[in-house]
Amino acid sequence: MKKFKIQDNPFIVPTTDGKTIKEHFGLASDGNSEISIAHMIAPPGWSEPFQTPEFDEYTFIIKGKKQFIIENETIVLEAGQSIKINKNTRVQYSNPFTEPCVYLAICLPAFSIDSVNRE
Repeated sequence: MKKFKIQDNPFIVPTTDGKTIKEHFGLASDGNSEISIAHMIAPPGWSEPFQTPEFDEYTFIIKGKKQFIIENETIVLEAGQSIKINKNTRVQYSNPFTEPCVYLAICLPAFSIDSVNRE
């Protein structure tokens, strides 16, 4: 039995806001509840409502910029920067900029729609 798994066919999460989400590992792609790793592209002008996830989330910006409002503090990350947001933290994600933002998101435990409390 192999002790590795190459993921070349990620689960594409259906969205209605123009954001691209390709989950490589996690509940939707391989049933893993411990971690989710997703490649995402947030188009210009994209935003989500405030939310309080029940998981730690790590974000690494590959290209472009992404804005976070965390507990009423606005933070903008650019390519090459990363952030960890602790679970049970109120946050809003957006891309109010003119270029798409390409990034990786890692959630511990894995992202689940039931583990995100949206406002």
